[in-house]
Amino acid sequence: MGMVSRREFLAGMALAACPIAPAGAQARPDVIDIGAGMAGLAAARALTERGIATLVLEARARIGGRVWTSTKWPGVPVDLGASWIHGTDGNPLTRLADAAGVPRRLTRWDPNPVFAPGGGRAPIDDAAERAQALIDKARARAEERDADISLGRAVEALPDWAGLDDQMRRRVRHVVHAEIELDYAAGWQELSAWNFDDSGNYGGGDVMFPGGYGALPAHLAQGLQIETGAAVVRIEKEGTGVRVITGTGAVHQARHALVTVPLGVLKAGQIGFGHPLGKARTAAIGALGMGLLNKCCLRFERVFWPGSGDVFSYLGARDDRWAQWLSLSAVSGVPVLMGFNAAEAARDIETLDDAATIAEAMAALRSIFGPATPEPVAVEISRWGGDPFALGSYSFAAVGTGRETRQALAGADWDGRLVFAGEATHADHPATVHGAYLSGEDAAGLIAG
Repeated sequence: MGMVSRREFLAGMALAACPIAPAGAQARPDVIDIGAGMAGLAAARALTERGIATLVLEARARIGGRVWTSTKWPGVPVDLGASWIHGTDGNPLTRLADAAGVPRRLTRWDPNPVFAPGGGRAPIDDAAERAQALIDKARARAEERDADISLGRAVEALPDWAGLDDQMRRRVRHVVHAEIELDYAAGWQELSAWNFDDSGNYGGGDVMFPGGYGALPAHLAQGLQIETGAAVVRIEKEGTGVRVITGTGAVHQARHALVTVPLGVLKAGQIGFGHPLGKARTAAIGALGMGLLNKCCLRFERVFWPGSGDVFSYLGARDDRWAQWLSLSAVSGVPVLMGFNAAEAARDIETLDDAATIAEAMAALRSIFGPATPEPVAVEISRWGGDPFALGSYSFAAVGTGRETRQALAGADWDGRLVFAGEATHADHPATVHGAYLSGEDAAGLIAG
């Protein structure tokens, strides 16, 4: 497979550059939709199709939110935010991608060789079995308690954990990091033992987009009323409706305000509310966790890594650093490796500049493939924790939270004039693009009545 075809690339760019109507092109809207991520766009599309005038205010200069396809490398789109449709069977994003005519490619998760320093294979199979047994036992013990504890604390309290030697503990921790912490963007000492994986799944495989995930928000945005560069800083009650104020001082009035900004933005208090939110909603914002997962994408002149699957792992001196790698060569036709870091490792690495980050990544790769491993010819790095309009990657079930916490965050406040949506609000599919999309559709239905 070669690079993304010119036809596919231009089609994606045509969608990404879809016309966005100027804010002044309509009278006072019925709904101010805050955030042009997948939740906000899904809601705006559903409301508009119901004939409900909706204005989307987006803080960034682009749409998509945490779905962000970088086009820095000509002809090689790189997703620095969301990468996959997780589970294609019955997933609403599958229907959306079909409607948009966007090509997808199935990710091959097997084989997933785990390398040790020096390039040999790390003996991990027995550790995977032990990790699963420990997790199962820890959850069962934790559920006997009156109060939730962290997954890490629950495992470390087990006699079985105390009986492991240091080498086996390291291997088990690697498995936990690769299979849990990277998925949930949080460390096992942060995750709820009761509810860390309390979410639904669709069947089928996971697929990526050769032309970039950004084609989906671009498809949703066509014809919508969207104003970019409009960061909302305050929402107030006004009469029977709301008044929404942006950082530039612009004021918008509507019957309803729909808040779809990331949980990290809510937790930081970047939007002020003129009247108190419901106690349960306020508590949910404080209690839910905002995770961090970052990517370092390295482009090379040639492929030097295994080609039988799309992923490989690394059990280095620190089991939580540069532990998982994804090859994009089969997706883009270009030799690109994407390295992942989550939780504490991601927070640490975000403090590094580009040169230091690349040096760390290359040290890991050279530990596996030897000193002759070539230097990358281009690099892309995400830093979602420092992004002021995200302040993290996606939500997770922190200790003491679960489905009911997300349900408390979702839905209406202020007698129905203020509504909340976003991946953090979806009890069945949190921390996913499809969860964000579904939450937007739910919010639109609530507003429409």
